[in-house]
Amino acid sequence: MTALVDMPQEKVNPAPRTGPVGHPVLDVVIPVYNEEVALEASVRTVHDYLVQHFAYPFRITVADNASTDGTFQKARALARHLPSLRVVHLERKGRGRALKQVWSESDAAVLAYMDVDLSTDLSALAPLVGALMSGHSDVAIGSRLARGANVVRGPKREFISRSYNLILRASLHARFSDAQCGFKAIRADVARELLPMVSDTSWFFDTELLVLAQRAGLRIHEVPVDWYDDPDSRVDIVSTARDDLAGVWRMQRERRGLAPQLADVRDRMGRGALLDPPRG
Repeated sequence: MTALVDMPQEKVNPAPRTGPVGHPVLDVVIPVYNEEVALEASVRTVHDYLVQHFAYPFRITVADNASTDGTFQKARALARHLPSLRVVHLERKGRGRALKQVWSESDAAVLAYMDVDLSTDLSALAPLVGALMSGHSDVAIGSRLARGANVVRGPKREFISRSYNLILRASLHARFSDAQCGFKAIRADVARELLPMVSDTSWFFDTELLVLAQRAGLRIHEVPVDWYDDPDSRVDIVSTARDDLAGVWRMQRERRGLAPQLADVRDRMGRGALLDPPRG
Protein backbone atom coordinates (compact mmCIF):
# COMPACT_ATOMS: atom_id res chain seq x y z
CA MET A 1 0.00 0.00 0.00
CA THR A 2 1.42 3.40 -0.95
CA ALA A 3 0.94 6.37 1.37
CA LEU A 4 0.65 9.88 -0.05
CA VAL A 5 3.75 10.92 1.85
CA ASP A 6 6.42 8.38 2.75
CA MET A 7 7.35 8.13 6.42
CA PRO A 8 8.88 5.49 8.75
CA GLN A 9 6.42 2.71 9.36
CA GLU A 10 6.64 2.93 13.15
CA LYS A 11 5.40 6.54 13.07
CA VAL A 12 2.21 5.82 11.18
CA ASN A 13 -0.84 5.93 13.40
CA PRO A 14 -3.34 3.44 11.98
CA ALA A 15 -6.31 5.03 13.76
CA PRO A 16 -6.95 7.77 11.16
CA ARG A 17 -7.60 5.18 8.49
CA THR A 18 -11.20 4.86 9.67
CA GLY A 19 -11.67 8.59 10.19
CA PRO A 20 -9.94 11.69 11.56
CA VAL A 21 -8.29 11.70 14.97
CA GLY A 22 -7.65 15.19 16.32
CA HIS A 23 -7.00 17.91 13.80
CA PRO A 24 -6.94 16.59 10.23
CA VAL A 25 -3.80 17.08 8.18
CA LEU A 26 -5.82 17.22 4.96
CA ASP A 27 -9.27 18.69 4.32
CA VAL A 28 -10.68 17.83 0.87
CA VAL A 29 -13.60 20.06 -0.08
CA ILE A 30 -16.14 18.95 -2.67
CA PRO A 31 -18.36 21.89 -3.70
CA VAL A 32 -21.77 20.74 -4.95
CA TYR A 33 -24.96 22.19 -6.36
CA ASN A 34 -27.91 19.88 -7.05
CA GLU A 35 -25.77 16.74 -7.15
CA GLU A 36 -27.99 14.31 -5.24
CA VAL A 37 -27.50 11.64 -7.92
CA ALA A 38 -23.69 11.70 -8.13
CA LEU A 39 -22.86 12.72 -4.57
CA GLU A 40 -22.70 9.44 -2.66
CA ALA A 41 -20.65 7.51 -5.22
CA SER A 42 -18.15 10.36 -5.53
CA VAL A 43 -17.74 10.89 -1.79
CA ARG A 44 -17.32 7.16 -1.13
CA THR A 45 -14.73 6.94 -3.91
CA VAL A 46 -12.68 9.77 -2.40
CA HIS A 47 -13.10 8.38 1.11
CA ASP A 48 -11.99 4.89 0.12
CA TYR A 49 -8.98 6.29 -1.72
CA LEU A 50 -7.86 8.32 1.29
CA VAL A 51 -8.37 5.40 3.68
CA GLN A 52 -6.16 3.23 1.48
CA HIS A 53 -3.47 5.74 0.56
CA PHE A 54 -3.28 8.56 3.11
CA ALA A 55 -1.42 7.85 6.35
CA TYR A 56 -2.63 10.88 8.31
CA PRO A 57 -5.93 12.16 9.70
CA PHE A 58 -8.13 13.58 6.97
CA ARG A 59 -11.53 15.15 6.48
CA ILE A 60 -13.83 15.35 3.47
CA THR A 61 -16.09 18.42 3.46
CA VAL A 62 -19.13 18.55 1.21
CA ALA A 63 -19.92 22.23 0.63
CA ASP A 64 -23.51 22.47 -0.52
CA ASN A 65 -24.02 25.63 -2.59
CA ALA A 66 -27.69 26.35 -1.88
CA SER A 67 -28.92 23.19 -3.62
CA THR A 68 -32.65 23.01 -4.33
CA ASP A 69 -32.83 19.21 -4.58
CA GLY A 70 -31.99 16.56 -1.98
CA THR A 71 -28.22 17.07 -2.06
CA PHE A 72 -27.92 18.46 1.46
CA GLN A 73 -30.13 15.78 3.01
CA LYS A 74 -28.23 13.02 1.20
CA ALA A 75 -24.90 14.44 2.32
CA ARG A 76 -26.05 14.57 5.96
CA ALA A 77 -27.30 10.99 5.79
CA LEU A 78 -23.96 9.89 4.33
CA ALA A 79 -22.06 11.69 7.10
CA ARG A 80 -23.74 9.44 9.66
CA HIS A 81 -21.89 6.49 8.10
CA LEU A 82 -18.56 8.20 7.37
CA PRO A 83 -17.01 9.80 10.47
CA SER A 84 -14.47 11.65 8.31
CA LEU A 85 -17.22 13.48 6.39
CA ARG A 86 -18.38 17.00 7.25
CA VAL A 87 -21.28 18.78 5.56
CA VAL A 88 -21.58 22.55 5.20
CA HIS A 89 -24.63 24.29 3.74
CA LEU A 90 -24.36 27.74 2.14
CA GLU A 91 -27.40 29.93 1.53
CA ARG A 92 -25.94 31.39 -1.68
CA LYS A 93 -24.40 29.76 -4.74
CA GLY A 94 -20.79 30.10 -5.81
CA ARG A 95 -17.91 27.65 -5.89
CA GLY A 96 -15.47 30.37 -4.88
CA ARG A 97 -17.71 31.44 -2.01
CA ALA A 98 -17.89 27.84 -0.76
CA LEU A 99 -14.15 27.27 -0.94
CA LYS A 100 -13.32 30.56 0.74
CA GLN A 101 -15.69 29.88 3.63
CA VAL A 102 -14.72 26.26 4.23
CA TRP A 103 -10.99 26.83 3.80
CA SER A 104 -11.09 29.85 6.11
CA GLU A 105 -12.79 27.83 8.85
CA SER A 106 -10.79 24.60 8.47
CA ASP A 107 -8.28 23.44 11.08
CA ALA A 108 -6.36 21.24 8.62
CA ALA A 109 -2.76 21.94 7.58
CA VAL A 110 -3.42 21.29 3.88
CA LEU A 111 -6.61 22.38 2.13
CA ALA A 112 -7.68 20.84 -1.16
CA TYR A 113 -10.70 20.69 -3.41
CA MET A 114 -11.92 18.60 -6.29
CA ASP A 115 -15.00 18.63 -8.49
CA VAL A 116 -17.75 16.17 -7.62
CA ASP A 117 -17.59 14.55 -11.07
CA LEU A 118 -14.04 13.32 -10.27
CA SER A 119 -12.92 14.08 -13.81
CA THR A 120 -9.34 14.17 -12.48
CA ASP A 121 -7.93 10.76 -11.66
CA LEU A 122 -7.24 10.51 -7.93
CA SER A 123 -3.74 9.17 -8.49
CA ALA A 124 -2.69 12.82 -8.87
CA LEU A 125 -3.60 13.53 -5.25
CA ALA A 126 -0.31 12.11 -3.93
CA PRO A 127 2.03 14.56 -5.69
CA LEU A 128 -0.49 17.38 -5.21
CA VAL A 129 -0.56 17.08 -1.42
CA GLY A 130 2.98 15.80 -1.01
CA ALA A 131 4.53 18.96 -2.46
CA LEU A 132 2.79 21.02 0.22
CA MET A 133 3.39 18.70 3.18
CA SER A 134 7.10 18.57 2.37
CA GLY A 135 7.32 22.37 2.37
CA HIS A 136 8.48 22.40 -1.23
CA SER A 137 5.55 24.50 -2.46
CA ASP A 138 2.79 26.79 -1.25
CA VAL A 139 0.05 26.00 -3.76
CA ALA A 140 -0.37 22.89 -5.91
CA ILE A 141 -2.57 22.54 -8.98
CA GLY A 142 -3.59 19.76 -11.29
CA SER A 143 -2.77 20.67 -14.88
CA ARG A 144 -4.30 19.28 -18.04
CA LEU A 145 -1.79 21.23 -20.12
CA ALA A 146 1.46 20.20 -18.40
CA ARG A 147 3.79 17.70 -20.01
CA GLY A 148 2.70 14.18 -19.12
CA ALA A 149 -1.01 14.98 -18.73
CA ASN A 150 -3.53 12.69 -20.39
CA VAL A 151 -6.75 14.49 -21.33
CA VAL A 152 -9.89 13.22 -23.01
CA ARG A 153 -12.30 15.99 -23.99
CA GLY A 154 -13.95 17.53 -27.02
CA PRO A 155 -12.19 20.01 -29.33
CA LYS A 156 -14.43 22.90 -28.24
CA ARG A 157 -13.51 22.62 -24.58
CA GLU A 158 -9.87 22.05 -25.48
CA PHE A 159 -9.81 25.23 -27.57
CA ILE A 160 -11.54 27.30 -24.87
CA SER A 161 -9.20 26.06 -22.15
CA ARG A 162 -6.03 26.75 -24.12
CA SER A 163 -7.30 30.13 -25.27
CA TYR A 164 -8.16 31.19 -21.73
CA ASN A 165 -4.73 30.25 -20.43
CA LEU A 166 -3.10 32.15 -23.28
CA ILE A 167 -5.14 35.20 -22.28
CA LEU A 168 -3.91 34.83 -18.70
CA ARG A 169 -0.32 34.67 -19.87
CA ALA A 170 -0.70 37.76 -22.05
CA SER A 171 -2.76 39.91 -19.69
CA LEU A 172 -1.78 38.81 -16.16
CA HIS A 173 1.64 37.29 -16.99
CA ALA A 174 0.55 33.94 -15.54
CA ARG A 175 3.34 31.40 -15.24
CA PHE A 176 1.08 28.46 -14.40
CA SER A 177 -0.31 26.37 -17.25
CA ASP A 178 -3.90 25.55 -16.19
CA ALA A 179 -6.03 27.81 -14.02
CA GLN A 180 -9.33 25.99 -14.37
CA CYS A 181 -8.69 22.35 -13.52
CA GLY A 182 -10.90 21.53 -10.54
CA PHE A 183 -8.13 19.85 -8.57
CA LYS A 184 -6.05 22.11 -6.33
CA ALA A 185 -4.48 22.31 -2.87
CA ILE A 186 -2.97 25.03 -0.70
CA ARG A 187 -1.18 25.15 2.63
CA ALA A 188 -3.45 26.54 5.33
CA ASP A 189 -0.99 29.25 6.38
CA VAL A 190 -0.81 30.44 2.78
CA ALA A 191 -4.59 30.38 2.47
CA ARG A 192 -4.91 32.60 5.53
CA GLU A 193 -2.71 35.17 3.80
CA LEU A 194 -4.34 35.11 0.38
CA LEU A 195 -8.05 34.39 0.89
CA PRO A 196 -8.91 37.82 2.33
CA MET A 197 -7.64 39.35 -0.93
CA VAL A 198 -9.71 37.09 -3.22
CA SER A 199 -12.90 38.83 -4.35
CA ASP A 200 -14.48 36.38 -6.79
CA THR A 201 -17.14 34.01 -5.46
CA SER A 202 -17.61 31.85 -8.55
CA TRP A 203 -15.43 30.17 -11.19
CA PHE A 204 -12.78 32.89 -11.44
CA PHE A 205 -11.84 32.21 -7.80
CA ASP A 206 -9.14 29.73 -8.86
CA THR A 207 -7.49 32.12 -11.29
CA GLU A 208 -7.53 35.02 -8.84
CA LEU A 209 -5.99 32.92 -6.09
CA LEU A 210 -3.21 31.66 -8.36
CA VAL A 211 -2.37 35.09 -9.76
CA LEU A 212 -2.16 36.54 -6.25
CA ALA A 213 0.09 33.67 -5.16
CA GLN A 214 2.36 34.25 -8.14
CA ARG A 215 2.54 37.99 -7.55
CA ALA A 216 3.52 37.34 -3.94
CA GLY A 217 6.44 35.19 -5.09
CA LEU A 218 4.94 31.95 -3.74
CA ARG A 219 5.72 28.54 -5.22
CA ILE A 220 3.03 26.96 -7.39
CA HIS A 221 3.59 23.27 -8.04
CA GLU A 222 1.97 21.75 -11.14
CA VAL A 223 0.95 18.10 -11.34
CA PRO A 224 0.11 16.62 -14.76
CA VAL A 225 -3.21 14.81 -14.47
CA ASP A 226 -5.29 12.20 -16.21
CA TRP A 227 -8.54 14.02 -16.91
CA TYR A 228 -11.75 12.88 -18.55
CA ASP A 229 -14.44 15.29 -19.67
CA ASP A 230 -17.78 14.93 -17.91
CA PRO A 231 -20.50 15.00 -20.59
CA ASP A 232 -23.03 16.00 -17.91
CA SER A 233 -21.06 19.07 -16.78
CA ARG A 234 -23.23 21.86 -15.32
CA VAL A 235 -20.79 24.61 -16.32
CA ASP A 236 -22.27 27.29 -18.60
CA ILE A 237 -19.29 27.87 -20.88
CA VAL A 238 -20.46 31.21 -22.30
CA SER A 239 -21.34 32.88 -18.99
CA THR A 240 -18.24 31.46 -17.31
CA ALA A 241 -16.00 32.81 -20.08
CA ARG A 242 -17.67 36.22 -19.79
CA ASP A 243 -17.19 36.29 -16.02
CA ASP A 244 -13.59 35.13 -16.33
CA LEU A 245 -12.74 37.94 -18.76
CA ALA A 246 -14.36 40.44 -16.42
CA GLY A 247 -12.22 39.03 -13.61
CA VAL A 248 -9.05 39.41 -15.68
CA TRP A 249 -9.91 43.04 -16.36
CA ARG A 250 -10.60 43.67 -12.66
CA MET A 251 -7.28 42.15 -11.61
CA GLN A 252 -5.43 44.36 -14.07
CA ARG A 253 -7.09 47.42 -12.52
CA GLU A 254 -6.38 46.28 -8.96
CA ARG A 255 -2.71 45.42 -9.55
CA ARG A 256 -1.20 48.50 -7.95
CA GLY A 257 -3.62 48.60 -5.02
CA LEU A 258 -2.81 45.06 -3.88
CA ALA A 259 0.96 45.36 -4.35
CA PRO A 260 1.73 46.43 -0.74
CA GLN A 261 -0.31 43.56 0.73
CA LEU A 262 1.35 41.05 -1.57
CA ALA A 263 4.77 42.43 -0.65
CA ASP A 264 3.91 41.83 3.01
CA VAL A 265 2.92 38.25 2.19
CA ARG A 266 6.20 37.75 0.37
CA ASP A 267 8.13 39.00 3.38
CA ARG A 268 6.21 36.82 5.86
CA MET A 269 6.42 33.68 3.71
CA GLY A 270 10.08 34.24 2.84
CA ARG A 271 9.88 33.29 -0.83
CA GLY A 272 12.10 36.00 -2.30
CA ALA A 273 11.45 38.78 -4.78
CA LEU A 274 7.98 39.93 -5.72
CA LEU A 275 6.96 38.51 -9.08
CA ASP A 276 5.02 40.42 -11.71
CA PRO A 277 5.33 43.84 -10.01
CA PRO A 278 2.96 46.66 -10.93
CA ARG A 279 3.91 48.79 -13.89
CA GLY A 280 4.00 52.53 -14.12
